[in-house]
Amino acid sequence: MRQREQWTSKIGFVLAAAGSAIGLGAIWKFPYMAGTNGGSVFVLLFIICTLAIGLPILLAEFVIGRRGQHDAVTSLKKLAPGKPWFFIGWMGLLSSFILLSFYSVVGGWILSYLARALFFRLDVADYGGLFNAIIANPGEVLIAQAVFMIMTIWIVQSGIRGGIERASRWMMPLLFIFFIVLAIRSLTLEGAMEGVRFLFVPDWSYLTGKTFLLALGQAFFSLSVGVTAMMTYASYLPKEEKLGQSAFNVSILNIFISLLAGIVIFPAVFALGQSPAEGPGLIFVVLPAIFNEIPFGGFFLILFFILLLFATLTSSISMLEIVVSTGIQKKLERRKTAAWVFGLLIFIVGIPSALSFGVLSDVKLPGGTFFDFADILTSRIGLPVGALLISIFAGFVLSTAETDDELRMKPFLNRAWKFIVRFIAPLAIIIIFIASFID
Repeated sequence: MRQREQWTSKIGFVLAAAGSAIGLGAIWKFPYMAGTNGGSVFVLLFIICTLAIGLPILLAEFVIGRRGQHDAVTSLKKLAPGKPWFFIGWMGLLSSFILLSFYSVVGGWILSYLARALFFRLDVADYGGLFNAIIANPGEVLIAQAVFMIMTIWIVQSGIRGGIERASRWMMPLLFIFFIVLAIRSLTLEGAMEGVRFLFVPDWSYLTGKTFLLALGQAFFSLSVGVTAMMTYASYLPKEEKLGQSAFNVSILNIFISLLAGIVIFPAVFALGQSPAEGPGLIFVVLPAIFNEIPFGGFFLILFFILLLFATLTSSISMLEIVVSTGIQKKLERRKTAAWVFGLLIFIVGIPSALSFGVLSDVKLPGGTFFDFADILTSRIGLPVGALLISIFAGFVLSTAETDDELRMKPFLNRAWKFIVRFIAPLAIIIIFIASFID
């Protein structure tokens, strides 16, 4: 039995953790949520909620993970022996398994668009029709999903240092560079400043309870809290690293990328007379049409889908790592086999989701298709319930001495964090949970 792996550096951990958080939530969901909820006010509330509530829960996962120094299930057994809190770890594993099963389907869609952009010019008249044709083609979606899962497995099988950290070290900087290049191009379009105003000049008529709840939900889910991904990553962290600083850096990077996504998309949307309230089809339907109308649009579209692929991959590897880490326990020699076995199982479970918009579109479950049902199980049940239990565990089960030993922040910051994870965060999560089903 070999010694448990560790990150080689703080920057490697931060980039990997940020990569886990910066996925479709930041680049796909944030722009359309902002676009359909007034833009600037939603953005402001999102930033406040991320730093005031999302960050403390992220820090709670870091504290539990490093304190336990094992996979989530084993860590919780170690920290609360003889009590059923380890169930949080199993729930996180199940949520990650289901989440990746349909997340990989969207990753496959991105690969399909990227392949078309690379080898053919995406200049069709009806991008909505193209998107519907892609997701309804059973052969294409399954092949694309399989390729995406193979890419994810290939990274995770190589371990923390040789796989996840190495991939994050080159994918995340490239993601930032590509985003900045795209943002500059978007801002140089005639009429782009309308999009900037939409994103940053508040329209206070949108300051409502509903907007606040949506922004709070986006803050939780975009930080990847609730599925024990951050707990698992923190378990590979050396004792000398400062958890508060790392959690803050991850939160700031997530906000930065979300804002960059808005700067890439909304100036272009307004410059070319499109609607910012286009919804989930914004990046698959509206953006290709926009890029098709600007000089060198084909190049920038390829750049965007490469960027989106990187962001999706960095999140998917964290989900698979949760499953693999639990499966191998401390027996690192089993990592490669476990990565391929669990990856194959996740692909198989994801097949109904992949076919939900084609041959299985008439099969209905609670909430809609297989894809919709998997989304509800994770996004609306698994993540908030997981985040709630993690917050309660860190706030009430771990002693103040244990949390202070991990946090090592100034006493007043330790006390403020403890108060938030004990009272404020659970209340916020419960409100979001109830509101999501009422809505």
